[in-house]
Amino acid sequence: MCGMVGWVSFDGDLTQQKDVLEVMTDTMSCRGPDSGGTFVRAHVGLGHRRLAIIDLPGGVQPMSVRTPAGEVSLVYSGEAYNFRELRDELKALGHPFRTQSDTEVVLRGYLQWGESIAEHLNGMYALAIWDAREEKLVLIRDRMGIKPLYYYPTSDGVLFGSEPKAILENPLCRKAVDLDGLRELFALTMQPGWSLWKGIYQVRPGTLVRVDPMGIHPRTYWRLTATEHVDSLDNTVARVRELLTDIVDRQLIADVPQCVLLSGGLDSSSLAGLAAARLAQQGERLRTFSVDFVNQERDFVPDAVRETPDAPFVREMAALVRSKHLDVVLDPTDLSNLSTRRAVVTACDMPSAMGDMDTSLYLLCKAIRAESAVALSGEAADELFGGYRWFFDDKARLACTFPWLAFNDAVTGDRRWQVLNQDLRRGLDMPGYVADQYSAAVREVGHLDDESELEHRMRTISYLHLTRLVRMLLDSKDRMSMAAGLEVRVPYCDHRLVEYVYNAPWSFKTFDGREKSLLRHAVKDVLPQSVVERVKSNYPSPQDPGYAEGLQQLAKEFLIEKDSNLFKLVDRAWLQYAVAQDPTQMDPFARTGLDRVIDLYIWLDIYSPELELG
Repeated sequence: MCGMVGWVSFDGDLTQQKDVLEVMTDTMSCRGPDSGGTFVRAHVGLGHRRLAIIDLPGGVQPMSVRTPAGEVSLVYSGEAYNFRELRDELKALGHPFRTQSDTEVVLRGYLQWGESIAEHLNGMYALAIWDAREEKLVLIRDRMGIKPLYYYPTSDGVLFGSEPKAILENPLCRKAVDLDGLRELFALTMQPGWSLWKGIYQVRPGTLVRVDPMGIHPRTYWRLTATEHVDSLDNTVARVRELLTDIVDRQLIADVPQCVLLSGGLDSSSLAGLAAARLAQQGERLRTFSVDFVNQERDFVPDAVRETPDAPFVREMAALVRSKHLDVVLDPTDLSNLSTRRAVVTACDMPSAMGDMDTSLYLLCKAIRAESAVALSGEAADELFGGYRWFFDDKARLACTFPWLAFNDAVTGDRRWQVLNQDLRRGLDMPGYVADQYSAAVREVGHLDDESELEHRMRTISYLHLTRLVRMLLDSKDRMSMAAGLEVRVPYCDHRLVEYVYNAPWSFKTFDGREKSLLRHAVKDVLPQSVVERVKSNYPSPQDPGYAEGLQQLAKEFLIEKDSNLFKLVDRAWLQYAVAQDPTQMDPFARTGLDRVIDLYIWLDIYSPELELG
């Protein structure tokens, strides 16, 4: 896992801009703490920071191959899980190899298949190839958008990077944010290609972008499509197990210590069970890690998205697979610590959408990194198999909007916009923006001719989750883990599993009368019965009122600043209301709002963006 940057200037001489490229590359040091390098020619500069996972001495980047027609160079972030098969295939076609790394496989694959290399890869990846034979840059992002990749068009080329911070260090890029950027920041609809920063865009998942002297040319190489599911229920369960076993086996390949993030839920426990079995065959013992809060189990109170604390289920699962387990237990003061919040905002390049959840995830990843460099995590299982409560809530399921917004909890409910000042709210028109995004998303969904009304609706909802909501969660996991130098792999995002389960009927996904039926029955033999029967519980959030009190203390300091840019965005009266609440009885929307305000303040302080609010 790594961080990469680049600059293409068809009219310039970038050999005179090496110092700028070095600064851009240095911003990726957290993503790649082990080594770094640059490649500079007249019209291109590539930079790379490496987190060494496979072939530690051999996978150094940028990596180049000289051909009779010109040099081809690669910077690459991620993993190709099928690199061994591809290497054998390429060897048979006559390609020589000097390393054991997947990086060289990707580079040689491009030499063989050109831009079609994207269709050959199974993995999580963002890559950039400079092909001097044709004077072009090729940017490719994985099918599900696991690894980030941003670009900024310039008058004679493009800037790009794994994160916006790399692009923002180039003097050609303005640090500007306008209403279009702010709308999505507060909407949680995950508009494809969106970036908070004006002029910076994401390469969309499953997309290749070619940059040449004629301009910038995106091409979609993969998308979710509707196909007929022909397997019986029993065969579908068996196929899910077969795919998951193969996926976990592939994703356990590494030359560094590995582990599983364990919450005691069905998703992560399934990965732990399969990984433990595989490692046991190799004579190895699985490592597992979980996050918890001081006295959370003792004082736990069920809420709208969490019926049970994680700790008892984590213990049972860890005991069953005999993992070497560590609970990372956090205090409320850890989460409201200003320096920690600054690290989180810096990692995101924007105010966090997840509040305390991002902060605790960052601290968890830092603790894991002290002992492991690679972790498996359960993102996308709920989106794929139908695990969220709103899949079964008629109001949310039938609403003419995104179901997670219709569910109206403390994170996604419309009341979250009350934190914004009145003028900004009028300018943003959030209800109109969300409605437009929903309409655009629904228009993308393909359907089969003979779908029932229920199957038609549930396919639409599944599509929205797999192309919108999951991207927010994947981005959060990538940013928090890479800020700690930890590579997190997400087996449920394997495109083979996604394509297969997406097209399984909703009746199969709920055949036992509850959520995630296919997953539960595919893996129940590697789980304790308590985990098999556990109801979906969201990622934990601290319930100690000390956390809310810590947020209030930080926010009180902001109120003293009469001329702060914060109040170009935030309603001062709302903030006064929130800090005056009794922290032991605080409205959940108020606590979520305080999280947002604090991150906004930190973001403004770190980046000093130009705010274009007119």
